[in-house]
Amino acid sequence: MNKQTAATEISWADFEKVLIVAGTITRVEPFPEARKPAWKVWADFGPYGERKTSAQIAALYTPELLVGRQIVGVINFPEKQIGPFRSQFLLTGFHTEEGVVITAIERPVPNGTRLA
Repeated sequence: MNKQTAATEISWADFEKVLIVAGTITRVEPFPEARKPAWKVWADFGPYGERKTSAQIAALYTPELLVGRQIVGVINFPEKQIGPFRSQFLLTGFHTEEGVVITAIERPVPNGTRLA
């Protein structure tokens, strides 16, 4: 089995531990220190507050395409130091040959809404 078909079964309790929520991107800045092309991204997660991350999505997205867009983030991983920047959430997406495609929300939901 390759990594795309191999999956370790988890329990519902395991899934419930992952805090996957909707947020709205509020600010995007260049991240020239990143090893791979990336943006510094800030998102409003409603009751969970504003958080920042480094996201390797520069191949497909400009700041103008991102600001105001709702995204899906994992907000309960430990913070991660990425060069001089501290990442506070994981912006979810799908790797493609052209670059990472961010996870889309089909219609607006309140910031902080948890994935069901």
